[in-house]
Amino acid sequence: MRHTVVIGAGIIGVTIAYELQRRGISVTLVDRDEPGLGASFGNMASIAVTEFMPASRPAVWRQMPKWLLDPEGPVRVRPSYMPKLMSWFARFLAASRPSKLRELEAQGATLCARVYDDLLPLLRDTGLSDMLTKEGCLALYADDGELAADRDHIEILERFAFPHRHLGREELKALEPDISDRIAKAVLFPQNRSIRDPYKLVLGIFEKFLGLGGKLVKGDVAAFERSGDRLTGVRLADGRTIVADRLVLAAGAFSARLSSTIGEPIPLETERGYHTQIMSPGVGLRHSIIWPAKAFMVTPTAGGLRVGGTVEMAGLEAPPDYRRAKITVKRAREALPGLKVENTSEWMGHRPAFPDTVPLIGPSEKVSNLLYATGHGHLGLTYAATTARIIGDLAVGAPPPLDIKPYRVGRF
Repeated sequence: MRHTVVIGAGIIGVTIAYELQRRGISVTLVDRDEPGLGASFGNMASIAVTEFMPASRPAVWRQMPKWLLDPEGPVRVRPSYMPKLMSWFARFLAASRPSKLRELEAQGATLCARVYDDLLPLLRDTGLSDMLTKEGCLALYADDGELAADRDHIEILERFAFPHRHLGREELKALEPDISDRIAKAVLFPQNRSIRDPYKLVLGIFEKFLGLGGKLVKGDVAAFERSGDRLTGVRLADGRTIVADRLVLAAGAFSARLSSTIGEPIPLETERGYHTQIMSPGVGLRHSIIWPAKAFMVTPTAGGLRVGGTVEMAGLEAPPDYRRAKITVKRAREALPGLKVENTSEWMGHRPAFPDTVPLIGPSEKVSNLLYATGHGHLGLTYAATTARIIGDLAVGAPPPLDIKPYRVGRF
């Protein structure tokens, strides 16, 4: 396998490309945009090792009807897109069976448990260790009722031994004085550290990839070239062809379009995420914060505060609805009364989501030389280094650091 083409230059694709090039494999990275300008540009900058719970758990889907009827709810489905989601939602509900939920929780926990085993060496070897903050994430609760409503989340973390610490109001205010007095309790997740600038992280890894001899080709992948049970390369929309001995499909929410061309459809949807970047917030914040009852997150990153947390199901083509970003800012001001919304920018990106919340990592079952690395949902940044480690091991014929069967395409 002398030459590998990696399709997709987000955090997943760039990290895989670097890992393969580091292992002595010649890599061409292909994307229609410059590296890091997709979902990786606007993610919430969190290494969210405690957020692996299946979205299909009862605490979520029981609230879904209420959320869908609320114009400012945390989940919004555009009515015109609803018919296209029926099959995906059917799989989502099927993933809510108690026995299935336990499997999915274990699969997410297995990936998250080794995140720092892979991330810390990656940052060290690329000279980017200072990108990772030391502070964790604070979950906020206005009262005992809100904490009780989030109890299933805490119980899952206890079952898998992820560290967390309950804080009272005084301890919380000592850590973050600008948080509202309305907040009575918090839970600190010390391992949920943040990245100082996720876009610059992608660029930093990409530069190391180029320094090892890797190549970038800008172009929109239109189709695969195929001979028998092997792919021989990719054909770009402008007519160019890139020959390859192996391919890695890491195109995020756009991966399903390409997998279907080889007769391997995958139930991948886009969860459209929004953020507002506030460069003059007027408040200080060391930790990232989430308020589960209000469904938003605030992270100090990229030189300011980033506010996000909403999900919109509307497909890949619909224009952004930036009212979604304004909703989370309004809620963030409840937690941070002194927040000034000045010098801001708004963003929308496509998170690639499977109905079972588990990524697809492993070989195709239709062709012999294609590896998948997609569907990481809101944990792309979290899982990137571990995904690259797994793909790197598969590429050189080494045993991966964990059993990849739960993450393979055959589960669909």
